Amino acid sequence: MSSPLSRSIQIDQHGGPEQMHLVEIAVGEPGAGEVRIRHHAIGLNYLDVYQRSGLYPMNLPVQLGMEAAGVIEAVGEGVTHLKVGDRAAYASQPPGAYCECRVMPAKCVCKLRDDISFETGAAMMLKGLTVQYLLKRTQPQGGLAAGDFILFHAAAGGVGLIACQWAKALGLQLIGTAGSDDKCALAKANGAAYVINYAKEDFLARVKEITDGKGVKVVYDSVGKDTWDKSLDCLSPFGLMASFGNASGPVAPFSPGILGPKGSIYVTRQTLFSHISTRERTQEMADDLMDLVASGKVQIHIGQRYALQDVQQAHRDLEARKTSGCTILTL
Repeated sequence: MSSPLSRSIQIDQHGGPEQMHLVEIAVGEPGAGEVRIRHHAIGLNYLDVYQRSGLYPMNLPVQLGMEAAGVIEAVGEGVTHLKVGDRAAYASQPPGAYCECRVMPAKCVCKLRDDISFETGAAMMLKGLTVQYLLKRTQPQGGLAAGDFILFHAAAGGVGLIACQWAKALGLQLIGTAGSDDKCALAKANGAAYVINYAKEDFLARVKEITDGKGVKVVYDSVGKDTWDKSLDCLSPFGLMASFGNASGPVAPFSPGILGPKGSIYVTRQTLFSHISTRERTQEMADDLMDLVASGKVQIHIGQRYALQDVQQAHRDLEARKTSGCTILTL
């Protein structure tokens, strides 16, 4: 039987969006611990930009993309949690989701509930699981309780809008930052207790004002270089600086000695793939996410849709901060 063909987005060298091009590849049968999945929708994430640009170097050539949803076409030996015909979604290594069909490890592929669409599934997995580990597993000394203040940068992005809603469901007072009044209004409408337009206001001064000078227990920061220094000063004593991205560029090296005078604060650099390293943990986190989405407490906002062949423009818009909510590629 001949192997199915798949249109896929590949890079042969690191660089700008123009490095991405459409190729057609043969997709074989899944081996032990693998599945073949035919995609219905694909998620786009800033992580894809880091891998394309070379900030996170990859072995080339490589197909990009970390997140998608579709239907299982074939199952390899030893895979018991999925079967042919199952609706499924994933956020998973290795990259390769920008395609019509692929063979991949089954470990991080989860059944998609019937009451969640393929587009929602593709848009929510990487971002939603990121919020799950941030709010539930990346906490300051003593944990988080209802009423606590947290600061979340890029609150109108795909991760940010999920975080605003999830934080509200947990009773947390999320202070969200964004770069325009419209984006601030979007974050506020999705559950942010307070919003700060950092293009107009000093977010450090506003955080101190909102918290009566006490600061926040946690800063969740995917922006990096542009927000790092002031974010450290937003923390209360023993607070946690949780870095999980570098949208404005990587943070400059700093001396750990500065953390003591700022209140004996903690710093951590988190990645989703550390948290979903086992099948059991992945399923537990995905169940938490899907239950919340199905309940309506968290809605996945898809702000942009691009055809797979238009992925270059999708990356340009993402890097120019022209997007809001989640972005998907359609087939």
